Amino acid sequence: MPKPHSKASEKLGFFANLKLKIAKRKDRRAFRAATKVKLHKSFKRSYREDYLRETTLPGLMSHAHTAFSLIFKHPKLFLPFILIILFLNVILVGLMSQESYQVFQNAIDETNENLAHGQLGNLGKAGLLLIGTITTGGLNRGMTETQQVFMILILIITWLVTIYLVRHLLAGHKIKLRDSFYNALTPFISTFCIVAVIFIELIPIFIVIVTYSAAISTEFLATPFYALVYFIFASLLTLLSVYLLSSSLIALVSITAPGLYPMVALNTATDIIAGRRIRFIIRLIFMFFVLAICWIFIMMPIILIDTMLKSQVEWFQVLPIVPLSLLFMTIFSTIYIATYLYLFYRKLLDLD
Repeated sequence: MPKPHSKASEKLGFFANLKLKIAKRKDRRAFRAATKVKLHKSFKRSYREDYLRETTLPGLMSHAHTAFSLIFKHPKLFLPFILIILFLNVILVGLMSQESYQVFQNAIDETNENLAHGQLGNLGKAGLLLIGTITTGGLNRGMTETQQVFMILILIITWLVTIYLVRHLLAGHKIKLRDSFYNALTPFISTFCIVAVIFIELIPIFIVIVTYSAAISTEFLATPFYALVYFIFASLLTLLSVYLLSSSLIALVSITAPGLYPMVALNTATDIIAGRRIRFIIRLIFMFFVLAICWIFIMMPIILIDTMLKSQVEWFQVLPIVPLSLLFMTIFSTIYIATYLYLFYRKLLDLD
């Protein structure tokens, strides 16, 4: 039989444990508050020496060249990796059909005859074809919901495997592509959570796109004052998304560390990028500029040769040369972006 005062002792033990848990939680919050990077305080003037952080980083050209050289120095790893991802995309997502590409080409030919009177030239038509098909990435335009899910899964797999390969290559390890597929997918769920956060942070930009379409259809922007108000509104929402995305992109890299939770990765990335967002955005813009040049110099000759051969050889028209090249370049660009961001992330960690 229990003693009469056993219930009172149990209640006392419960409240004592509750106080202990509250004290531990306060200690954790105090530790996070002490270690969190705070460069500004509300309603107080911030001085330059307060928010300057050390960023001894390589130049823009050097950073871009390092990312390229890291990929090209290991073709036995990255080339089979690109081919595997390309095969998965073709099987699970689908390739842009040759008929869709032919529709683009016929539309540009008709525009050339009607508007430019045939003076556009092959180079101009190739440029318009590149712009018209680059949004597809070589993939099927009419994707079902299942194909879209497969596309997102393949994108996350490409991202995780790339960072796993780059991490071990920089550490000087000998790594096999098979091992990277087996071991790199551990933080898959955590990465998916970060992707969900990025989607939420893109909502302001989605609002700008929707409201812009509505403003165009209703001629709201015809009045200069309303156009100015909408420009300020769209600019603020876009800046909000860019501000939030700058830390989430770094979190996509930091989440690949073993045993890291999504919220911890987001908080860590926010601390790392604090005071360095403008430099990071400049590097992102330069990265996309470099990729755009690569797309032009690689895809333009392919489109020109493809157009010339298909006009002369009949059986060549069934070969999806351009869609396959577009998909190859899309996968390579994804690998390059992951490598570029990981190198930036490692430099910031070395500084900290």
